[in-house]
Amino acid sequence: MKLGKALLVALASGTLLVGCSSNDAPTPEADSVTVREAWVKATDEGMTSAFAEIQNTGEGQVRVVSAQSPSSPMVELHEVVSSADGSMVMQPKDGGFAVAAGDTKVLQAGGDHLMLMGVTSPLTPGSDTEFTLTFEDGSTSTFKAQVREFAGAQENYGG
Repeated sequence: MKLGKALLVALASGTLLVGCSSNDAPTPEADSVTVREAWVKATDEGMTSAFAEIQNTGEGQVRVVSAQSPSSPMVELHEVVSSADGSMVMQPKDGGFAVAAGDTKVLQAGGDHLMLMGVTSPLTPGSDTEFTLTFEDGSTSTFKAQVREFAGAQENYGG
């Protein structure tokens, strides 16, 4: 009889604990992101830029805080701003790229972009290269970008 009561109490407690458990763990930011239209400017070596559309299909803001690529030992998140003399200069983007819920962040020539620095192997038109974005919560998303010829957006590096 005592064993039956103890079993009943244990089962009831387990049920109550299960009933109180929560599946409300936050969704990793990377799971809310789709990267489209990704491409990178062809180069033989040195610096180049990558562009894409980062779509946030989630219900909360996501923030890209860094990027990596096997094509470059250093990838920075950049913005293009007007300098004191009126020329356009590139600089690291403080705080990364925020993408509001349901919105799309466009990385484009002459604006926010990924900057590859120290490229030592040619990125030839028609080939692909890979990128990994890291989000504020530590989650990551990997995508491929096609290498293309592009002569525009000849900004200066401001730092």
